[in-house]
Formats: sequence, structure tokens, C-alpha cells
Amino acid sequence: MATRLKSAATLVAVGALIAGCGGGPQSGGGKVSGDAVKLGVITDLSGVYSELAGEHAVEAVKMAVDDFKARHKDDAVTQNIEVTQADHQNKPEIANTAAREMYDRDGVDAIFDVPTSSAALAIATVAGQQKKMYFNIGAATTELTGAQCNPYTYHYAYDTYMLAHGTGTTVTEQGAKNWYIIYPDYAFGQDMNKSFTEAIEAAGGTVGVADPTPFPNDNFSTFMTKAPNLNPKPDVLGAMQAGGDLVNVVKQYNEFGLKEKGVGLAVGLMFDTDIASIGVESLAGTLYTTAWFWNMDDESREWADKFKERTGSRPTFDHAANYSAATQYLEAVQRAGTDDADAVREELDGNEFSDFFARNGKIRAEDHRVVHDSYLVKVKEPDQVKEDYDFTELVETIPADEAFREPTGCDMG
Repeated sequence: MATRLKSAATLVAVGALIAGCGGGPQSGGGKVSGDAVKLGVITDLSGVYSELAGEHAVEAVKMAVDDFKARHKDDAVTQNIEVTQADHQNKPEIANTAAREMYDRDGVDAIFDVPTSSAALAIATVAGQQKKMYFNIGAATTELTGAQCNPYTYHYAYDTYMLAHGTGTTVTEQGAKNWYIIYPDYAFGQDMNKSFTEAIEAAGGTVGVADPTPFPNDNFSTFMTKAPNLNPKPDVLGAMQAGGDLVNVVKQYNEFGLKEKGVGLAVGLMFDTDIASIGVESLAGTLYTTAWFWNMDDESREWADKFKERTGSRPTFDHAANYSAATQYLEAVQRAGTDDADAVREELDGNEFSDFFARNGKIRAEDHRVVHDSYLVKVKEPDQVKEDYDFTELVETIPADEAFREPTGCDMG
């Protein structure tokens, strides 16, 4: 089967339904469909985004389930929670099939993660049609809260507006007025190009040329050769790739000596896994915008230490956001007393919260954008790195009410 769905769901928690036996909230009828709350994680298990999301995104959701059970062991609506996973292979048609199978065949109540914007939009369509919950973590397109929004889709971690209005604005204001942008030729890259161009121009800069690149891709030599020969020569190459593609871009940027030729580097989206693959020496001083980093304070480090004990590695912001989103969903089920999607939506919409991932968080009812503080950061110098994955230095906190755009183009009707 193309989706590579696991032959059996991973049963994370087993137990009796408590709500119908006198324990837990009874609002919404106290009903849990199929005697279990079922979570699905659709992610990239084998491709360019598998390191930043992948198996560890699944593990983050399972971790949230375990912590929820421990927190509500005496009064939970249900202790029976299952987690199923699927590999979308970064293809929207496979993502579509995986989502339909999860919702229809497996009885999944809510889907999480889904890096790759084209796949994310495909699943949003299915969620809207099926009237089932969907929390996108890994994709960046603003269309999820714009023209392609729906009442059952929530955009949790970040988006292209957040990235552009952190990095694009700052780098331009610091003097890189003329940009050459390369972007992966699908929904994410197209939206990144649009958002960065708007931010750069608003800050007084220009995008001289913007070129689409194949996705996925391991050879960017054509664009590296082109960059220093443009007229006028760009101040900066804006790389809008992510994951394995970004690793290839930066390595080839260095191989072609663009820095020595007077073309700087700006990165639209970066994860700690990318820095580890590229090497901190090649990225030192690079500014970028992120939704979270694991050692930004004691609360984040505490969670990251638990995650490392469980997985053997440090989490990316995708992993942290999957945990946070799964927790918010399960707590909403707990408050509603049911996994009925419309009852859970009532608990989520407009909810304000703050956790180790989402500081000053709010779930906007108007478009289901989850707003929270974001962070302009830079890669540390090699001699500042004190331990594995200690790559990130905070430059500025961008408040939640400034980090994301106002509701735009979303009709929940």
C-alpha cells in the first residue's frame, strides 16, 4: 500500500473507559467514539524532512499521551488512547489517501504533524470534508489559515509570514538590500517567496531575481553559478529550502565560494538537525527565525532532557510543537467530556494558554492560527558551543501579537 501505513496501530495506552463509570467530566454526553481516543501522525518517515519531523514527531505525540494519562489517571475521560502513524513521502496524493484511511478505516479523531505544505493542504481538505480534527505542525503555508482554512484545521507552530517578518525584515534592515531568492517549487516555497518578498520590500529592499528549484533536489550548482554573475550582484542569497534540501544548498554555497564573492547567505527556515548536518562552522552568525529552541530557558531544557532520555536525541521545534498540540487536544477532550469534533472545537477556539513550547499562546477562533512568541536567533560561533546541539543564541523575542499576521482571507463558513 502506497501510504506505508503501519499494519497495526501503536497502542500507547490501554485501559477501561472511565467517563461512563462515574469518573471524569460528563459534558457532551461523556462519550468517546469507539471506546478510544485515536491520534494519527502523518509525517515524512523516509525523505528530506524525516530528521526534523519523522519518527521523533510520532514519539513526541506518544510522550504527550503518556503525560496526559499520568496527569489524569484518576479522572480522565478515557485512558484508552491509540497513536497511528503513516509516511506521506512528501506527496499530496499519498497524504490524501493516508488521511482518508485514518479517518474512515481506523477511526482516528485527530491528525498531527504533516510537513510539506502541499501534503498539508491536501489533508486540510480531507479534514474539512470529514469534519475531523487536524493539527498541522510541520508545514508553513499561510493558506492553511487563509483561503484554504476550515473549521477543523488548526495551524500550530509557525508559518511563512512569521519566518519572513523575522529574518527577511531584519537582514534587509541590516544592509542586505538586494536579494536573490531560490525556493522549492511547491506550495511551501512559493509561499515563502511571496512572504519574504513582501517583508523585504516593506523594509526597503528588493528581490532582484527569484528562481524556483526542483523538490526534492540535491544539485543547486546552476543557481550557485548564477548568483554572483547577476547584475546587479545580490547582497544576499535567500535560501528558502528546508531539511535535506537546505543542507545541500548551504554545502554548495560554501563549495562555490559565494561568501568570498560577496554574496551573503540568509536562511528562511532552519532546524537544529540542519545545523548538525551542515556544521556550525559553516553557519556561524547566520540569522534565522524559529518557533522554539530546546535550551532557550529552564522550562524548555527540562522537557528536552525528558525527550532525549526517551529518544536519544534533542528535539526540533517540530517535535516540541507536536507534543504541545497533542496535549492541547487531549486536554480539550477532557474538558468537553467527549471526542466529538464540534464539542472539542468549542473548547479550543479562543483558548489562551502557555506551555514550554508556546509562550503567550492563543488559538484564534477566526482562522485557527495558534499565535505565540517566536524568536529571532543566530547560530553560535564554534567556541560558544558548550554541548551537543547547543547551536542557538537568542537575538530577539518577537511577541505573539506581532509574530503572525492578522486573520486574512479565511472564511470558516
